[in-house]
Amino acid sequence: MLRCWSDIRLPNGWLAAGAVAQTVWNIAHGYPTEANIKDIDLIYFDADDLSAESEARHEARVRGLFADLGVAVDVKNEARVHLWYPAKFGYSIAPYGSAEAAIATFPTTSTAVGVRPHGSRLDVCAPFGLDDLLRLVVRPNKAQITRPIYEAKVARWRLCWPELKIYGWDE
Repeated sequence: MLRCWSDIRLPNGWLAAGAVAQTVWNIAHGYPTEANIKDIDLIYFDADDLSAESEARHEARVRGLFADLGVAVDVKNEARVHLWYPAKFGYSIAPYGSAEAAIATFPTTSTAVGVRPHGSRLDVCAPFGLDDLLRLVVRPNKAQITRPIYEAKVARWRLCWPELKIYGWDE
């Protein structure tokens, strides 16, 4: 996906969250890089177009580029998350000011990460650093999620990646 980044063309786009963290966990566990990954999150930030239609067009276009992956590709404009979040999760959130601000609210310290190519190097957005990710540590990021959301995620992850050091909500 990163090799084809110029084809993705999302404003302030990032490959983010589980697709990054779970790839690292797969490598650390000796699994194929794509094992246990339910979806690939591509996020972007376009405050000038908050329409669901534009987001859906981007998603359809990007899914078409990667139809051969065999895994769902989710494309979300983080500038519009506050519009649908209450209906999905039952409570409101403030609008994000950037894609990076959104990444800082992702459910765990190890999944609050985004990467994207920048010339010959890789830009990394990791508001909590990379130590937890690289040490296979999972801690809740309580900035936005609830305990049930965190516990549901880590219950699946325990089964898929048994070497993870998963901290409880209250630890």
